Amino acid sequence: MKILITGSEGFIGKHLTEYLDSRGYSIIRVDKAQTAEIRIDLTEPEAVFNRLGEYSFDAIVHLAAIADIPATLKDPYACYRVNCFGTLNMLELAARKAVSRFIYLSSANYYGAPNKVPVAEEDPPNPRTPYDYSKVIGEQLVESYHKHKGLPTTVLRPWKTFGEYEQENKVVPRFIKACLIGEPIPLYNEGRDATDPYHVENLCYAIELCLTKEEAVGKAYNVGTGNRVTIRELAEIIKRLTNSTSALQPLPPRTKEEEKPQVSIPSIQKITKELNYQPKLTLEQGLNRVIQHIKTKTFKKNQDKQL
Repeated sequence: MKILITGSEGFIGKHLTEYLDSRGYSIIRVDKAQTAEIRIDLTEPEAVFNRLGEYSFDAIVHLAAIADIPATLKDPYACYRVNCFGTLNMLELAARKAVSRFIYLSSANYYGAPNKVPVAEEDPPNPRTPYDYSKVIGEQLVESYHKHKGLPTTVLRPWKTFGEYEQENKVVPRFIKACLIGEPIPLYNEGRDATDPYHVENLCYAIELCLTKEEAVGKAYNVGTGNRVTIRELAEIIKRLTNSTSALQPLPPRTKEEEKPQVSIPSIQKITKELNYQPKLTLEQGLNRVIQHIKTKTFKKNQDKQL
């Protein structure tokens, strides 16, 4: 199977490309980044239909999006242009190419701050930021193309993924780096927020299931492990795994909105029952992979400085 992946040079895209390649799939990498196989702006219809339309592929995994929430608050128009019009263009391309599957990566942010946990797929959206709204709109576009064009689509709503290529300012790499050099670990709002962090390979596995199982067509699925982990507990686990002496540093909320801890945990009963999904890596296994990756990367940097 040949799969076109948009956003291939991002954190999830890199992992998905490696994962599917190792499983024998052929990949076409599409992104705005210079390292992409095909460099293209997905918001330009003619570029999408003419350039990408020249290629042969069996399925599309659409990851490309502006996911920086502060950036979407600053410039909602850019967020909607990329996340919504880019999605619309890719859906139209998929329909024209009659692909066997179109997988849309939505987000747990579709639910916003949930009113109850665990969150089930039937629970209503509760968007707060332009990014959240863009995912709700994107899902509506996907549903329309499934209903009105007969496009075989699947929507995935992943919770907190982490992994080796994640941006250094994200919580897991920040905590690991602090632990490795013995710096305090800052815990805003005392680390009381709770979510379901998991290694991105679990998401890659869920995507593969959706590419290959007919039961996934026309469905939306939460992706996670179903575990509840507070940010403080996450820091404590990382501290233990790194044998660190770093102190946990409880801090007040950064904003008034953060005073109430946000708790967002997915129910994964639907994807487990319908697709036989089971997480491939535990939280600790995933964290150990990232710890080793950061250690190796730091060691290489130090070696390069000495040369």
